[in-house]
Amino acid sequence: QVQLVESGGGPVQPGGSLRISCAASGGTFSYSAMAWFRQTPGKERDFVAAVTWTSGRTYYADSVKGRTTISRDSAMNTVYLQMNTLKPEDTAVYCCAAATGITARAINNQRGYRYWGQGTQVTVSS
Repeated sequence: QVQLVESGGGPVQPGGSLRISCAASGGTFSYSAMAWFRQTPGKERDFVAAVTWTSGRTYYADSVKGRTTISRDSAMNTVYLQMNTLKPEDTAVYCCAAATGITARAINNQRGYRYWGQGTQVTVSS
């Protein structure tokens, strides 16, 4: 049973930084990509960033580009999201997801991801 477990969320002031992590365990399949999505109450889940597992190519939503870096540690089966210059509108539950087969065209589509974590809350407030 594959499990994705996020950690590192919490409160942060506007303009601050935070790094959240997602550790994958319980499976022996090869990931094609891992990604972060975020969701606020009453809204759809939005794509934040993704990284392909083999090449390390990264993709970002326009709303976080330039402020956010996604990275992966293949040996640890862990993906990280470093968020800088955080804004109140970044407040959300951040969920990581893993895909076993996904194209670049669909990298930002949640339907392409088979496994999901429970999420970690990030709250940006003064």
